[in-house]
Amino acid sequence: MATGRAIAAEQVLLKYSILRETVSVADLTALAEHGELSSGLRTNLSLAGQNPAEVRKALSRTVKVNPLLADRLLNSRAGNLVLDEMSTVIHTPSGRGDRQALRGALVLAAADDGQVSLIEVIQKYPTQEVQVEGDRLVDAYRQLQVLSGQLPGVDLLNKLPF
Repeated sequence: MATGRAIAAEQVLLKYSILRETVSVADLTALAEHGELSSGLRTNLSLAGQNPAEVRKALSRTVKVNPLLADRLLNSRAGNLVLDEMSTVIHTPSGRGDRQALRGALVLAAADDGQVSLIEVIQKYPTQEVQVEGDRLVDAYRQLQVLSGQLPGVDLLNKLPF
């Protein structure tokens, strides 16, 4: 029975080393946007030895991304490399279709306002559950910078053949 509603992530399997805990996207959003910690998220971050302020920063920092150029880049060979690297941090539960799911989430996030943050990517992820390697969130943010061309010496958009 179809509800007409698009699938979007509702749960995140947050992984830190051997610690694995499911948290709601709403709880991560509250942390990213308002600095609010649910008791469960506070406990999980404490057990993982993670500073909530650092996790918040990694989730909420934005990069400017032109949605049209992002779509073109993400459908190129260079874009596939960025997607493959990011999908080692943010991926589907099955490990299949990571590139496509991540591409869709990034394009949807960029389409909203020309900016992308990791929390937006998680919110727009097209599966009900998304897995996040918490200890590698900063790596995923660096890949967002590559996508936007903000890393020094990286200008992938000018090297694409279109």
